[in-house]
Amino acid sequence: MRAQIVLYDGFDPLDVIGPFEVLAAGSEFVGGELAVALVSAQGARSVTSGTLGLTLSASDALDPDQAGCVLVPGASGPIAGDPDDGVDTIAVLLARAADTELTPLLAKAFQNSATTMAAVCGGSMIMAMAGLIEGRHAVTHHLGLDLLDAAGVHAVAARVVDDGDLVTSGGVTSGLDLALHLLDRWYGPRVARAVEELFEYERRGVVWRNAGREPQEV
Repeated sequence: MRAQIVLYDGFDPLDVIGPFEVLAAGSEFVGGELAVALVSAQGARSVTSGTLGLTLSASDALDPDQAGCVLVPGASGPIAGDPDDGVDTIAVLLARAADTELTPLLAKAFQNSATTMAAVCGGSMIMAMAGLIEGRHAVTHHLGLDLLDAAGVHAVAARVVDDGDLVTSGGVTSGLDLALHLLDRWYGPRVARAVEELFEYERRGVVWRNAGREPQEV
């Protein structure tokens, strides 16, 4: 199984490195069964993040036919500003990513029954802008929940939302929780707990699923 973490111009570094570290550590605890790679829609290249010009290298092209997981991070940049003045806000970076060859690759990956699609922070906005998760349950950074709703997505204010083959998480640090949840789903709680102990980190919040009883008004 292979976890492919997508890089695009302007990505948020912690959205990438947090899940990468967790999944890489999980791979060690399962004897290397899980391959973890940084990829891009364009193939192997150096990709510049939205934080102080930090770059990471994609080792390969995103392969939508691979079994495993495709994880899309959010973007890093100013929240406010006028794009007409050349300000690459987070919204601009996300829209720009959605308007590349990444979108058809994600669409094909969604059709792969052996793949779990995942997103951290604004990564779900890229999917929403591309029309890939309309009618699904998902979360993004709390500042973007209204935009998810406007794109026809059922926005849920939770740290991690598990909608079957789509698993999303909120702001940047929630990428740790998302990756730990994926390890739990794939390999069980003992492996996920071993990574928590290694990193001295405990998952936060309840993973939301579209299941169970509706709470009564109190």
